[in-house]
Amino acid sequence: MDVVVARIGKAHALRGEVTVELRTDDPRARLAPGTRLATQARRGSGVPRELTVRTARVHNGIWLLAFEEIPDRTGAESLRNTLLTLEVDASGSASQDDDEGWYASDLVGLRAEDPAGVVVGEVVALHTRPVQDLLEVRLADGRTGLVPFVEALVPTVDVPGGRVVVDAPDGLFDLDGE
Repeated sequence: MDVVVARIGKAHALRGEVTVELRTDDPRARLAPGTRLATQARRGSGVPRELTVRTARVHNGIWLLAFEEIPDRTGAESLRNTLLTLEVDASGSASQDDDEGWYASDLVGLRAEDPAGVVVGEVVALHTRPVQDLLEVRLADGRTGLVPFVEALVPTVDVPGGRVVVDAPDGLFDLDGE
């Protein structure tokens, strides 16, 4: 199974570096120099199917990557919005390696229950954001709501049991309807 570990942003400087938006909780391991990453880009964009990390560093809180196949800024600019993926097997799932990390594929389709066990909906997406991730829950009435994916509001993720517990404050799911 391929999982997205980063999305490439804009080019940085002249030597082919790019900014990346992380989609992994372990960037030092998954984006280490020498790592080969598959790419997902627009058809016909000319982006190589695989890129090999040449350098990875943090500059002013922003991750910068350079690739063996991309020698200069012109090449780096062509990579914008490309997704970088890494293949993991079923036993390498983040939910098994780290109790606090899950892939979207682990979460989508889970029942969303309140703390009393009453079903409130189903998880339909995980939106990764720079500050915090959001679970998108389709409610029983067909509306969708976004829940900050933090332990205070989602105290239980039970992938084998097919459920998440959402301890939403009163009115959270009404915000989108106003």
